[in-house]
Amino acid sequence: MGKVIAATAYSAGRKVADISIAESGEWANRPGHFVWIGIEAPSEHELRALQKQFGLHELALEDALNAHQRPKVEVYGDTSFLVLRTAFLIDGHIALGETEIFVGKGYVISVRHGASASYTRVRQCAEATPKQLSHGEDYVVYAIVDFIVDNYLIVVEKLAAEVAALEDHVLEPLDETRVARIYELRRELQKLHLVAAPAVEVCRRLEHADIPGIDSDFRPYFRDIGDHVNRALEQINSLREMLGFAFEAGLLLESSRQGAIGRRLTGWAAILAVPTAIAGIYGMNFKNMPELEWQYGYFAALGVIFSTCFYLFYRFRKAGWI
Repeated sequence: MGKVIAATAYSAGRKVADISIAESGEWANRPGHFVWIGIEAPSEHELRALQKQFGLHELALEDALNAHQRPKVEVYGDTSFLVLRTAFLIDGHIALGETEIFVGKGYVISVRHGASASYTRVRQCAEATPKQLSHGEDYVVYAIVDFIVDNYLIVVEKLAAEVAALEDHVLEPLDETRVARIYELRRELQKLHLVAAPAVEVCRRLEHADIPGIDSDFRPYFRDIGDHVNRALEQINSLREMLGFAFEAGLLLESSRQGAIGRRLTGWAAILAVPTAIAGIYGMNFKNMPELEWQYGYFAALGVIFSTCFYLFYRFRKAGWI
């Protein structure tokens, strides 16, 4: 069962009355009036009631009922039907939703599905500016679309703060948690890009096409929304690149650290190989080994070991290996 968030009649930019769905068509037909209805996750029965009041097209009604539509603008007779995807950040992850908007002479109906910021603030801001609201249906459509797009930017800004925090630790050794979060953020940004990109075409159509319910003098306002979408897309691409660079830098630093450890181990292994080799040779117990009978053989072997090891240590130290 859906929930009617608000159903209100307006005239000359001011609220006239809260109304029911059953009387909404009558209010919409009054000269100088329009109705703005907001409904969340409606049932088929509720959409049929709206269809009865405003003559909504069957295909548009089916899309609004089933959701999961690609962002688009379609015209059915005297009614325009808009679909936009919404994005909302919950616990560091982007939750997606969808909003369908029916607009025609005397009415605007917004249908919400899934995650989205409440449109109550949109209505409050509109009612606080009667001069703008007096434009009627097209201003309401503009306010809703602008609110959806602005929420893209809000999500991007929150993710940007986390990306910046990850960048601050880029010179630290990578751990599984950071690697996993970098991957998650890139995936979330890709998801947001897929949601926001089609909104550019929606705004372009609203700006240039002859859309019922959208006055020609009001179309340039949608160009500004399109600019906001493009800005969000640019920031998304920039953040994805930053995450890619951070991950690559982390891998390079980790490879450098492993190389340093490898060189250090190699240096010490080379130094230890000298006494090991000499001890191995004289530990074979052959009878014909003159040095074994030499009075100073033991001291000579130790001298060779210490001098060779010291020389190797000096060379490796100078080369920065140990």
